[in-house]
Amino acid sequence: MSPSPNNPAPGASLRFAVVGNPENRRTTMFADAVRAAGHPAPRVLAWRDVLRGRYDFAPGERVRIDSPGENAEVDLLLRDVDEPTRVEGTALWYRRFTSAVGELTRAAHRASAVPSADSEEIAVMFDKRRCHARLAAAGVPLPPALSGPFDGWEGLRRQLKEAGFSRVFVKAAHGSSASGVLALSVAGPGRVKATTSVERTEDGRLYNSLRVRNYTSEREVAALVDALVPDGVHVERWLPKAMAGGRAADLRVVVVAGRATHAVVRTSRHPMTNLHLGGARGDLDAVRAAIRAAGGDFTEVLEVAERAAGCFPGTLCVGVDILPATGWRRFTVGEVNAFGDLLPRLTGLPGSGAEHLDTYAAQVAAARTALRPTKQVGRRPEHVVQPPEHVVRPPHQVVRRPEHEEHHHDISA
Repeated sequence: MSPSPNNPAPGASLRFAVVGNPENRRTTMFADAVRAAGHPAPRVLAWRDVLRGRYDFAPGERVRIDSPGENAEVDLLLRDVDEPTRVEGTALWYRRFTSAVGELTRAAHRASAVPSADSEEIAVMFDKRRCHARLAAAGVPLPPALSGPFDGWEGLRRQLKEAGFSRVFVKAAHGSSASGVLALSVAGPGRVKATTSVERTEDGRLYNSLRVRNYTSEREVAALVDALVPDGVHVERWLPKAMAGGRAADLRVVVVAGRATHAVVRTSRHPMTNLHLGGARGDLDAVRAAIRAAGGDFTEVLEVAERAAGCFPGTLCVGVDILPATGWRRFTVGEVNAFGDLLPRLTGLPGSGAEHLDTYAAQVAAARTALRPTKQVGRRPEHVVQPPEHVVRPPHQVVRRPEHEEHHHDISA
């Protein structure tokens, strides 16, 4: 019996469809990885068409759902705002985006295509409150968080006092790329400081900026919080980060089909390590050495990342932000990103199975065996990513680290 289109024979070409923005490097880099693996070039379904209902899928296609970011037309369709740098409007963006992803995945299953992500899981990852709750229920180490809800600055101050928190991150619940993030310190009545890339205009509108600034007036901080609250916020304790080269450091770990395949260190003079805000790639070898000197092992970082990714079994690839505590002895999860794989020129960790592959090539390689349709039972995921049978931990070395990371505005949970 010949193989069916839904289950191609080993070695046969796979057919991919990508839901993304055609001009975006995410889409072009994934397409390059598909062709390099010997498969036909993927069909690209533009988000601007998808959001208008113009798309279809073919039986057996592996459907990659990618970021809708960095496109003004798509942003306007998602949140009715014609200024891409505006902070407000994320609640509407979230409702429309998650609704579209739900329709996409249902259409893919009806066509016997196989999506790379589960729509409900994407909805959780794009709501920092729900994501925190899911990870906490699974015992993943996290910064403590306030339960909310918040009615504005006064309500936030009251909850901070009750919890005994003096330093927190206030995050837009559906934000990304540090949009709407405040690193907030409260020392007493009238003594506050908010470090953020958010710029507030005289008429009260909020805009993302490439410059990190400090607000030290309680009136200004209150205005920022009051403007963010209507779209929803997540508030968690600000844990002091470990230092690397005199700069605060964290790690982005990419997990593909349950295995940590790529890792990069991000460092900054600011509380936010985002590269477009002046962050820079750090030395992974030096971080490994610091963890060993503290009596630990780098595999602890990878294990925490894989535990977090395991909370999203229907999604092929996630990017997990790992927060190392001062002294490099403890590791917590900051966020899990549905689109956290944009790490150009970074090849895989030794022993990961992706040693000579970038993050996109690793996903293409995993698609044949990891993306398998299963019958839907109740409210369980419509498909489950099949992890590799054995996870081999990488030894303590790194294959290749890119010279630099381009600054970018990126949609990630």
